[in-house]
Amino acid sequence: MKILVTGGCGFIGSNFIRYFLKSYPNDDLINVDKLTYAGNLENLSDLSQSPRYYFIRGDITDAPRMEELIHKGVDAIINFAAESHVDRSIEDPSAFMKTNVFGTFVLLEAVRKVFSKQPIRFVHISTDEVYGSLGETGAFTEETPLAPNSPYSASKTAADMLVRAYHRTYGLPTVITRCSNNFGPYQFPEKLIPLMISNAIEDKELPIYGDGMHVRDWIYVEDHCGALDVVLHHGREGEVYNIGGRSERANLVVAQTILDRLGKPHSLIRFVTDRPGHDRRYAIDFSKIERELGWKPSISFEEGISRTVEWYLTHREWWKKIKTEEYLNYYKRMYENR
Repeated sequence: MKILVTGGCGFIGSNFIRYFLKSYPNDDLINVDKLTYAGNLENLSDLSQSPRYYFIRGDITDAPRMEELIHKGVDAIINFAAESHVDRSIEDPSAFMKTNVFGTFVLLEAVRKVFSKQPIRFVHISTDEVYGSLGETGAFTEETPLAPNSPYSASKTAADMLVRAYHRTYGLPTVITRCSNNFGPYQFPEKLIPLMISNAIEDKELPIYGDGMHVRDWIYVEDHCGALDVVLHHGREGEVYNIGGRSERANLVVAQTILDRLGKPHSLIRFVTDRPGHDRRYAIDFSKIERELGWKPSISFEEGISRTVEWYLTHREWWKKIKTEEYLNYYKRMYENR
């Protein structure tokens, strides 16, 4: 089997590539990544000599390039490629519309053009943010109406609808997954958990939006990779599968847990002005994938946090290179201008 992964140098994509190559020693994998700010070649540098791993620098919005790659013959595409940070989408939505919407369209069109001779399974990686926000109770199911509240989630919703339409109209064998918040190794330190960990290690303030009581369902990235594995091989075509960790935590509790794990004072926490359209709570009902495909998470939030903190402690050079002056200035603007 030959798999084409888009956006494989990012956080979840790079973890999936490691998982896949380890789990399927007879399969090959092609990784196409544009290498924007969150795509880091160092995430997979140890695989550069593997005869089963091929890296190609490319943009999924480049239709001729994507068609050329797909026409050479792949059995499946897993589309991780996306602009994914809500704050950045609020500051400049244009890149999100181009990559997340038009890029997905380009890939689907390339698959459609060869579908009659070359059936290709298309797994589209989405997000629970397409569902909008929850109250104090309940959880998102696959039947929950889509109600995105940020330019990022709106772009992912549009992409989901394109994938659905290409299955219904052209019969493409597509599957959509919507996962809760991931954390683990190689996550770009603009996201909550790696930002909290790296700042705490350096005794810097931990910025928390609003009152800190925005709730997210957390899943360790290795568990997410396992879910994608079963969806790729056994998921029903045309279906949506929610993936969750059954680990709801308020952002403030997450920060406090990290500080406790590192032996740092809670006084490092600083509350900052909330961001526009900030969804209050997410929770995922993943009973469908558990019932149909037999998947459920195996790593608890506490174990995952311990693993993640340890990884960032032992890989300081990796994240210190990323925390450049440009990155720090970006966050200074984000937190001080609100």
